[in-house]
Amino acid sequence: METIMPRTSVLARVTQVAAEEGDRALLAHVSESSVASSELVLRVADGEDVVLPEALLRLVFAAAHDLAKGEAILAIPVETWLTPNETARLLGLSRPFVARLLDEGEIPARRLPDSNHRQVRLSDVLEFQARRERRAEGNRRIMELAEEANLPY
Repeated sequence: METIMPRTSVLARVTQVAAEEGDRALLAHVSESSVASSELVLRVADGEDVVLPEALLRLVFAAAHDLAKGEAILAIPVETWLTPNETARLLGLSRPFVARLLDEGEIPARRLPDSNHRQVRLSDVLEFQARRERRAEGNRRIMELAEEANLPY
């Protein structure tokens, strides 16, 4: 008989990093530097220095920028598959609302084999959030223009 293990939350397993108050000035200095004119060197256990690739350098600079502002960061691959509940938590929406977005195809999802359960790629969640933010910004601009022109709305 096969034992089915409950799936643990992807979000519970991600690496979360927050900066200490005393490190923020150093992180701000790093984040203000130019990625193009910087190099990131890691000294590995055997004492060898390894120059890390530009992709990792860009990640470090982006993390330093957010950490310097006092924001915690999460390290999670964008190709991670999430449950609808995890998707809702990331977006700050209710699970039923996210289920409706999945049903309507606003956020792509796949069904698990022989199941009604769905999974959502993090990259699709991030794309949806970006579209939502662009739409909200457009609405704000329309409201500003209407107010400037004294138009009723």
